[in-house]
Amino acid sequence: MNFGARMLKTGIAVTLALYASSWLNLTPPVIAAIAAIFAMQPSIYRSFRYFLDQIQTNTLGAILALLGGMVFSNEPIAVGLMCIVVIMICLRLNMGDTIGLTLVTVISVMEVSGQGQWQFAVNRFTLSIIGIVSAFLINILVAPPKPLGQFKAQIETTFSRLSLLLRTAVSDEIKETVFREEKRALEGAIQSLSDKYNLMEEESKKLKKASLSRQRHLVVNKQMVTSLRKGNDVLTAIEQHYFQAERTPEIDEYFDAHLEQLIKFHEHILLKLNNKIKNNNSEAEEVEEANDKFLDTMIERYQENFGGVLRLSIVAAVMYDYGYQLERLNRLVDHLESTSHRDTDDDQDGAKSKTARRTFPTWPWK
Repeated sequence: MNFGARMLKTGIAVTLALYASSWLNLTPPVIAAIAAIFAMQPSIYRSFRYFLDQIQTNTLGAILALLGGMVFSNEPIAVGLMCIVVIMICLRLNMGDTIGLTLVTVISVMEVSGQGQWQFAVNRFTLSIIGIVSAFLINILVAPPKPLGQFKAQIETTFSRLSLLLRTAVSDEIKETVFREEKRALEGAIQSLSDKYNLMEEESKKLKKASLSRQRHLVVNKQMVTSLRKGNDVLTAIEQHYFQAERTPEIDEYFDAHLEQLIKFHEHILLKLNNKIKNNNSEAEEVEEANDKFLDTMIERYQENFGGVLRLSIVAAVMYDYGYQLERLNRLVDHLESTSHRDTDDDQDGAKSKTARRTFPTWPWK
């Protein structure tokens, strides 16, 4: 795990919770510190949602702990049974994320029985709330989470890793240990991107009403993650099937050339999305035609020689799906640009000329 703002903010929230507990003469302040650790969330919406949920479940937990202490005292079996009841209630209320801190409150309150238990329960409950509020305020005021900025930066690094692996996959130039290490890192990065997308979607839909433009960006971001995931599927297919198939150097060159065309197209889409290159409709048409031709060729060879190209057909199908998702991403990016504030004078540029189509390599089969 890399050092980030969330780690720093957790430390600041713990410090604030400890100071606040001391100012209010509440003991032990460690309860507030624990609550602050639990309450630090990766987005503003989740911080707000967690704050509201914890108020409810902590209040309920403290009340149940008081009743349990009055009826069963503080016997270990009673504490365990009360924890089970609280867990069931939190799950029933769809507040599973609050279980940990609520159980801390329950156990703390049931620690004391008899006279003064009410005051003790209020003290423990107040400490928990101090920790939750401290984390909530620090998360909002100090370097508030920006999933979109993190998402964009991580897209570039993840694509660079995917590009390296795809460009060396068929040629088998990269060392096997390096390949496996980079592929594990790629899978982790894609999962991290998926999690960040879920945060952005959650904030957009629930924290505030999403504009149409924001919704379009969400669709593009989701497709970017899908495209990266499909690229990783190509790597998996090559690893599992390609090198076990009967091949010739010409076949390797054929697959490598199509992979190079797809990864270059992927790169150009990302550059276009960042307004770094001009729109090139001919390239999209070229890739679409090449992708269809690639799959059609594999189907023909599969019908002619079932056993000889079975594994290659599997790889080709996954590569085709990767290309299809890139085509969809390209259309979404073009639509996003056409609906932006920019004036669209692409019609004049598009009517000027029709570029000659590139001739695609023929299947190297004898």
